[in-house]
Amino acid sequence: QVQLVESGGGLVQAGGSLRLSCAASGSIFSIRTMGWHRQVPGKQRELVADITRGGRANYEDSVEGRFTISRDNAKNTVYLQMNGLKPEDTAVYYCNAEVWESLPQQGGVAERDLWGQGTQVTVSS
Repeated sequence: QVQLVESGGGLVQAGGSLRLSCAASGSIFSIRTMGWHRQVPGKQRELVADITRGGRANYEDSVEGRFTISRDNAKNTVYLQMNGLKPEDTAVYYCNAEVWESLPQQGGVAERDLWGQGTQVTVSS
């Protein structure tokens, strides 16, 4: 079974930096797009940034120029470097990945849309 495990959240002062990591493990054939979303209580989960397997990145307007998404395909890991953090960046951050899971007993693969457990990022003013 494939799963995503996140790390790197925490408490930081405004203007500070944090780096989030998300590693996929299990019977992985391939991973397409990987990304980060965030959610605050009472609001919908929103896309922060995502990145294709080939490295093309897409950012939500409010984080453009402050956040950088990257990935290591050999490690099945995606990162989010967050600089210049603001109080409004406070949220639970979730990793997401479109994974092709190997199913050796069935002799094929299955597409999975996976989510991590979430990691809290809190930015104090």
